[in-house]
Amino acid sequence: MQDHDQETEVVEEDGAATEEIVEENENEEVPEEEVPDVPLTPEAEAMKWKEAAIRSAADLDNYRKRMARERSEDLRFARSGLIEELLPIFDNFSMGLQMAEQEQDSMIYKGMAMVKGQLDDFLSAQGVKEVAAEGVFDPNYHEAVAEEEKEGSKAGEILFVKRKGYVLHDRLLRAAAVIVAKGAEETPEEDAKNEEGVE
Repeated sequence: MQDHDQETEVVEEDGAATEEIVEENENEEVPEEEVPDVPLTPEAEAMKWKEAAIRSAADLDNYRKRMARERSEDLRFARSGLIEELLPIFDNFSMGLQMAEQEQDSMIYKGMAMVKGQLDDFLSAQGVKEVAAEGVFDPNYHEAVAEEEKEGSKAGEILFVKRKGYVLHDRLLRAAAVIVAKGAEETPEEDAKNEEGVE
């Protein structure tokens, strides 16, 4: 057997018919005819570029809005680092004010109270608010530093604030350090009763 197919082709030369053998390679790829690009009509070309321009304008508009939003966020929280560093100073000043509170008629206490009011106004102007530390413990805003038993209190109820917490706009700057009520511990006799009840 031969590797190539043979085809007989009849060629007429000067009235005499002669046969020629034409060999074709099986592996040879026949090139496909290239489809020429059909030129767009002027109207279609104009519509194509108009749609591209509209898409580009929309992308640019979205980019501008995103950048404006990011810049606004950056400006809102630009001072967060400075305020976080100032919070311990505010805490110490508040403790000093509590000690001076014993003599409310003294000029020292009155002066400190005035400065405390100015500090509070400064924090408010920056968008800083104190974290509410009443009611039930919330791990998103509170940090439990201790548990204590207190009669009449539910487990997880905030009993005392050790250190104030603050939020800047809606972002937590520092969680409030709190002492929470401890749940009632069951005695071995109560455990045995509960197990019997389950059975």
